[in-house]
Amino acid sequence: MSEVGLAPTPEDFVPDEKNRIKLSDLAGPGIVFVLFIGVWYLLSSVILPKHKRFLLPTPDAVITEGFGVWRSGERRGLQPILLSLWDSAKIALLGLAITIVIGMSIAILMSMRRWLERATWPYLVAIQSAPILALTPLIRALVEGTQRQRLLVVVLIAIFPIVSNTLFGLLSADKSQHELFTLQGASRWTRLAKLQFPAALPNIFVGLRISAGLAVIGAVVGDFYFRQGGVVGIGAQIDVYRAKLWGPELIAAIILASVLGLVVFLLFGWLAKAAIGKWHITTRGQ
Repeated sequence: MSEVGLAPTPEDFVPDEKNRIKLSDLAGPGIVFVLFIGVWYLLSSVILPKHKRFLLPTPDAVITEGFGVWRSGERRGLQPILLSLWDSAKIALLGLAITIVIGMSIAILMSMRRWLERATWPYLVAIQSAPILALTPLIRALVEGTQRQRLLVVVLIAIFPIVSNTLFGLLSADKSQHELFTLQGASRWTRLAKLQFPAALPNIFVGLRISAGLAVIGAVVGDFYFRQGGVVGIGAQIDVYRAKLWGPELIAAIILASVLGLVVFLLFGWLAKAAIGKWHITTRGQ
């Protein structure tokens, strides 16, 4: 910075680095959003044949008919969509909580016993790879109650990232730190609580963020295949709109389901920053 009374130096005209980063953070998503809306209009108004354009209504039609109408008819309007979204959100969050407890417990046990890790991995990979649609009859036959069936789908879809990332973090603690704990005669649980678990936190939160998005997907998938009686869950509502060819409501429900996944993902990102942001620094482009 130039002194008082002297001519300004070139450094005085360099924009602040933090402000420049904030501007780019805002401009990037804005440009992508404008491009997305433009492509949407192009598809719905130009590219699609006229007899198929009802399948993809324009953004303004979705806003006015999907989001702009509170309730119209039995299942049309924003109110039934929000009620179904809330039902799916409860299933996703409860299923995610169950998944975190089970997944982290499995990862901790695998980190303590090599033979257990080798014995468990093939089954975890099989669960991750198995198509849920193929397991639907088995789940319906073995598990009673629609809510339990939907929760099981969430757990099956979301458990693998938590186990894999937690295990990787627990096994990545510094070797010299392990040797120091060995010299001090630390017990296995002391080593886990004071060395391995703190070192694994960045990886654990990566797994949580991935599983958070997968939990929402699992809840929507469970809505499609496990419902009895009235429509529950945003996935079941989407299926109704698809069958009745209600385009604006269908797109509005899909958008809100995506927003739910984004919100849960960002929530765990905020938790990660609050928990480890002060001591775990990740740099990009350096």
